[in-house]
Amino acid sequence: MKKALSLLAIVALSLGTVNAYAQEDMATEEVAVESAASETMDSADAVVDSAAATTDSAVTEEAAPAEEAPVEEVPAEKGFTQILKEKFIEGGAFFMSFVLLALVLGLALVIERIIYLTFAQTNTEKLLEEVEGALNNGGVEAAKEVCRNTRGPVATIFFEGLDHYDEGMDMVDKSIMSVGSVENGKLEKGVSWISLFIALAPMLGFMGTVIGMIGAFDAIEAAGDINPSLVAGGIKVALLTTVFGLITAIILQIFYNLIVAMIDGIVIKMEDASISFMDLLVEHNKKNA
Repeated sequence: MKKALSLLAIVALSLGTVNAYAQEDMATEEVAVESAASETMDSADAVVDSAAATTDSAVTEEAAPAEEAPVEEVPAEKGFTQILKEKFIEGGAFFMSFVLLALVLGLALVIERIIYLTFAQTNTEKLLEEVEGALNNGGVEAAKEVCRNTRGPVATIFFEGLDHYDEGMDMVDKSIMSVGSVENGKLEKGVSWISLFIALAPMLGFMGTVIGMIGAFDAIEAAGDINPSLVAGGIKVALLTTVFGLITAIILQIFYNLIVAMIDGIVIKMEDASISFMDLLVEHNKKNA
C-alpha cells in the first residue's frame, strides 16, 4: 500500500513538473511572439520614419537651391539715342544749345530746299512735245496756256520766251537768258545759309573746347595741385561740344551736297530745254514766214 501511494505521488509530481514546463514553454513562446511583433512594428515604423525623413530631406534639398539661388538683375542696354542724350546733357547747356540751334535751323532749310527742288523738277521732253503740238495746232497762245498750266522753272522760261515771240527771236533769246538766271537764283535760295551753319557748328564746338580747357586750368590753379578729378570736368565739356559740333556739320554737309546736286541737275535740264525750245521757235517762225 505504501509502495502504491509512493508511485502515485511520483506520477503526480512528474505530471506537475511536465505541466509547469509546458506552461513555461507557452509563456516563453508568447513572449517571443510579442517581442517579434513589437520588433516588426518598430522596424516598420523605423522604415516609415526613415522614408519620411528621406522625403523631407529631398524636398528640403530641392527647395534650398531655389531659395539660395540669387536673382541676378541684368542691366538694360542703353540705346544710341539715350547715350547721345546723356552726353548732350553732360556737355553743358550753354554751348550745346547753340550747336543744337544750328542743327535745327540747318535742317529746316534743308527740308524746305529739298521740297522746293522736288516740285521744281519737270519732264522737259514731255513739255517740249506738248508745246510743239500746241504751236502747230493752236499757235502761240495755246503754247502759252500749256506752259501756264505746268509748274517748274522750265515752264516759266518757255512762257517768257513765247510772251516775247512777237518782238523777234533776239528778244526771245534775251528773255530766256534773263528768266533763266532768275530761276537759277530761286533754286539756290537759302543754300548759303546752310553752308553758314555747316561752318558755324564746329566753331561753336571749338569755342566750347577752349572755354572748357580754361575752366580746367582755373581749377588747377585754385587747387594748387594737378588732380585728375579737377581737370576731368572741364576737358569732358570741351570734348563733347567739339564732338557735337562736328556731328552737326557732317549731317548738314551731306544734305548740302545733295541739294547742290539737285540744283545742278535742274540747271542742266533748263539749259538743254532752252536750246531745244529756241530751235523749236525758229522752225515754227520759218513755217509761218
